[in-house]
Amino acid sequence: MEFHLPDILVFLAIALVTCHAASPPEEYWNSVLPNTPMPKAVKDLLQPDFMDQKGTSVIVGKGGVNVDAGKGKPGGTTVNVGKGGVNVNSGKGKPSGTSVNVGKGGVNVNTGKGKPGTTVNVGGKGVGVNTGKPGKRTNVSVGKGGVTVNTGHKGKPVYVGVKPGPDPFAYNYAATENQLHDDPNVALFFMEKDMYPGKTMNLHFTKNTNPTTFLPRQIANSLPFSSNKLPEIFNQFSVKEGSMEAEIMKNTIRECEEPGIKGEEKHCATSLESMIDFSTHMLGKNVQAISTEVENQTQLQKYIITAGAKKMAGDKSVVCHRQNYAYAVFYCHSTQTTKAYMVSLEGADGTKAQAVAICHTDTSAWNPKHLAFQVLKVKPGTVPVCHFLPQDHVVWVPN
Repeated sequence: MEFHLPDILVFLAIALVTCHAASPPEEYWNSVLPNTPMPKAVKDLLQPDFMDQKGTSVIVGKGGVNVDAGKGKPGGTTVNVGKGGVNVNSGKGKPSGTSVNVGKGGVNVNTGKGKPGTTVNVGGKGVGVNTGKPGKRTNVSVGKGGVTVNTGHKGKPVYVGVKPGPDPFAYNYAATENQLHDDPNVALFFMEKDMYPGKTMNLHFTKNTNPTTFLPRQIANSLPFSSNKLPEIFNQFSVKEGSMEAEIMKNTIRECEEPGIKGEEKHCATSLESMIDFSTHMLGKNVQAISTEVENQTQLQKYIITAGAKKMAGDKSVVCHRQNYAYAVFYCHSTQTTKAYMVSLEGADGTKAQAVAICHTDTSAWNPKHLAFQVLKVKPGTVPVCHFLPQDHVVWVPN
């Protein structure tokens, strides 16, 4: 599954954070959870894709913010924030460089190419972006109605992966026939009695192939995220209604809107800040956040439990499952009948893993056709059901 967030929206997120002096997600984490290490699953979602791919570095210091595209002085893009505001220069010189200036009048961006160039203006009416290329331009407008993104003829998000289906970690959905045969998460389900040293399991640890990242809360909250706004959402991300991308986004929103089962508290976090707030509301601020970590990406293979499972504190946790969407969204839920463990594993090829295992001690309210019951051939409410967490999911537990 792969969605590409328009680069202009990534830039807009950076610009708005700068203009409104808002804390970026990692700063919010550090302010609320100064004694909680950030798990890899969260760290991996903090950097915009274009920064990783093009070698762009961002440095924040007393002098402000500096962004360098990594191409050297002649061609690199730099962003500097100081008392005078924000200045961005692509390093190509005055004739063709891109500049961004922030002053009392707002933000102005000009590629330096005249009318065909890109301009961004921020004033009392919000943000307007226009590439100046009729028929192929990207339009971004931010006002009272939120953010509108239209990529014109530049393409649309790309989907790669299995066909959309019910979330295997949601309690109230039945598994489809395709999931039983094709979903790599099938292998992650097991029984609590099987969690002992020397036990072997055939496992396939996978990451979500969607490379999207967290949006700052200010941006995420301005974007519609509801079933009754689907046409608007599809238009913003240039997704064709009825396409596979549209079905995936619709399924994610629908699962977020469904009521939880008895005893379940659920919340869909559309930003890291929202995930932090929900988890600390449920558990307090003295928490651990942990994710599964595997040395190498492997195909389905035999793993052996190498040491006794380490139970994490308390019988209450918040488990946050990564969803397929145009930006990072997590389905977080909590019940009083959940136990979390850390399990040491070693694969047949020598790959070592520290895997988070979640065990549900009361499954009586789950859908009888849930994937776990079909895989383990047990009935709801009869035995504790466990599953390992994929690498891009997060569990929160009290310290």
